[in-house]
Parts: sequence; structure tokens; C-alpha cells
Amino acid sequence: MTEIPVAAHTPYTVQVGRDCTDIFIAQLADRYAGKTFAVITDDHVNALYGDRFVAQMQRAGLTCCKFVFPHGEAHKSLATVQQICEFCHQNQLTRSDMMLALGGGIVGDIAGFAAAMYLRGIAYVQVPTTLLAQIDSSVGGKTAANLPQGKNLIGCFWQPVAVLCDTAFLDTLPEAYFADGIGEAVKYGAIWDRDLFLQMQGGFRDHLEEIVARCVAIKAEVVRQDEFDTGVRMLLNFGHTMGHAIERHSNFAVSHGKAVAMGMVMMAAACVAGGLCPPDVLHQLCRCLQKNKLATHYSAPVADLLPAAMGDKKRDGSAISIVQIAEIGRCVITKLALDDFKAFLLAAQPLLDRLEGEPCA
Repeated sequence: MTEIPVAAHTPYTVQVGRDCTDIFIAQLADRYAGKTFAVITDDHVNALYGDRFVAQMQRAGLTCCKFVFPHGEAHKSLATVQQICEFCHQNQLTRSDMMLALGGGIVGDIAGFAAAMYLRGIAYVQVPTTLLAQIDSSVGGKTAANLPQGKNLIGCFWQPVAVLCDTAFLDTLPEAYFADGIGEAVKYGAIWDRDLFLQMQGGFRDHLEEIVARCVAIKAEVVRQDEFDTGVRMLLNFGHTMGHAIERHSNFAVSHGKAVAMGMVMMAAACVAGGLCPPDVLHQLCRCLQKNKLATHYSAPVADLLPAAMGDKKRDGSAISIVQIAEIGRCVITKLALDDFKAFLLAAQPLLDRLEGEPCA
């Protein structure tokens, strides 16, 4: 098992391995004896792991209760946060007790936000069960709920006290959800680690634990440098402004990781059109995504996505911060006036139209 320290203002460790849940729970029992855990999960994960996980905790001597909410973005809401807090109150959790998020990114975001809100903040643990959550959202302390106007528009920074990434959970992950995580892993290579990007071109599953650990290590280093997302951490948003717009435009029919993949291609195409990177960068990105069975083209034109993109949380007054790719393994953060941002993206459309019919072989 690999242990990766996260040097946040409240430090913690991410453990990455396979079939290591029992060891992790034993550590929780030793460290947090006498505390009550509210296990927060969704109906999909509960059917697979909920009762078994709670039973493991109870065998280790931990007291716990379980809250299950319906899966999906529609339930990543303030209403769900309120329900979790009411559940914790009904079960008499105090400030010294804890929550544990068992599930994918939605569960982790919502449980983390509820933990930050309940009694003005209680500790929580992340046990991500999807590839996307293991390599990205479970690390770094970002918590959130959606509003009708967009994704993640309400939330806070609230670091977990421990994270377990047990890759055995991924054995039951449907291919569509696995692909979401691959899209984010490609992003890490594109923004930070050319060697990881090249490794991603050769496949994923044979090196699963290694790649999960590498992605977590990159995220940990970014968080060490910029915990509160005011500088270098913004690099992690590569592809996300347009990716979130695609999610909203499709009414979430396009899932997060696939939308980010398309968003990265849109941003790379805009960078090529603007002379900020050579065309080969776009083609390398497309090739890597296609080799991992991720679509690189969205059905709607860029112009149709702009209204959603303009409402992105990275907007600051009359400007918006975006991540532009310079070469594989290196991106830069740029702030553009809104009119310049529109023009920058619209310039990508002719190149995207050509890419639609030309696989990046």
C-alpha cells in the first residue's frame, strides 16, 4: 500500500492499494475509538458495498449509522445536505463524531459539504469508489453542491482527515464510469506530467494502482502549493470550463469525465487557433483520448455552450480565468475579458469541425 501525504493546513494521508479496506478500518478504529461515524453513500454504492462496509466497521468496534440518498447530479443539492445534517442530528452526532463518504465524486462532495456545515464543522473521511473520485475529487478538500444555475456553485474547502483509495472497489465500476476517471488522468498528464501522459497512451488497467498513486501525488503537490485555488491549483481546471458547459447543455447526459475530455479538446483547439501551441499538441491529446475510448467531439457548436461557460465559477467580475495548454505536460493560467474569452473559443470552431471527421491517428 502506498501512502501519500497531503500537506494541507490540516495534514492527512491518502492510502492507495488493493484489498486494503480492512487495514484502513482497523486504523480508524484505533485512531477514533469511541466516536460515532455517519456513513454517507448513494443507492448504487449502497447496493454493492453499503452493508458490507458498515459490518466491517462494526466488527472493528466502531459505532456507525448509514444515510443513503439517490444517485445522480440532481441530488447533489442543498436539500440533500440538509437531509444529511438532519439525519446526523437525529442520530445524536456531536462535534467529536465523524462522517465517512463512501462513493463517487457526488457522494464525496456532498458528504464533505455536510460535514463542514453540521455543527459548524465535524471531521470526515473519504473512501472513494470510482476512479474519478480516487484520482481527483477525494483529495484536496473541495466540497460542493449544485444550484439550478450550474455545477458546484455553492461549497467550501473542508479537508478530510484520511482518504482510502482501494482499487478493488473499481472491479464493479461500469466501463462508462471508468472512462470518466481516465479523462481526468489524461488531464493530469497534459497539465503536469508528460511521462504519465505517454503512459496513458499505452493503456491503463495493467498499471492501475501505479497511475492512481501518481495522480494522487500530483494532486497532493498542487494542493501543497495552493490549497485554496488562487494560483497553480487552477491548472486542475484544464477542460473544466467547457466541460461543465457541456454537462449542463446535455442536461448531464454527458458525464463529467467525458465532458472534461471534450472540453480539453476545445481548449486545445482554441490554443492552436490562437497560435499558443503547435497543432501536434492537439493531435497528441486527441490520440490519447481516443486510444482510451473517449470521444473528442461534442455535437453542439461552441457558440451554444458559451452561455453556460460564462456562468462558470472561475469568472471574476468582467473576466474569467482559463487554462491554456502550451505543450504536453505544461499549461498556463490566463485571465481574459469576457469578450476576449468568447472570441478565443469561437476561433476554435473551424478546427473542431475539421477534427470531427478526422480521427487523430
